[in-house]
Amino acid sequence: MQPLQQHAPELRTEFDFVLPHGYVDSSGTVHRQGRMRLATARDELSPLIDQRVRANPAYLGIVLLSLVITRLGTVTDVHAEVVEQLFAADLAYLQDFYREINGLGSDDRAVACPSCGTHFAVPAGGGRLGES
Repeated sequence: MQPLQQHAPELRTEFDFVLPHGYVDSSGTVHRQGRMRLATARDELSPLIDQRVRANPAYLGIVLLSLVITRLGTVTDVHAEVVEQLFAADLAYLQDFYREINGLGSDDRAVACPSCGTHFAVPAGGGRLGES
């Protein structure tokens, strides 16, 4: 008798996204569709030695996103300077998307209204990208 072989679901490592506004390149072309891959431990650690991050820890999210975004429209060389040029809403969207695909986005806290006792969930908040 042969043991039953169980097939594990295929691991998905890249995810498509559409930006709310889009990246506008130097020729004026708007790029809204993109692709992001799952982060590795190296992705989370390597920005910590980046001089820009050492000088300004808030830059960590910019560097981290530039490592995991594999395509932004027709742009395949997505580096920190490209991420810097995103509109604030697009940057916030990508930060949330990063947390979601890497399993970091389900940190809601159950709370109750002190007046009426209604229970609901609120985001835990805090924490920048790379601080998982």
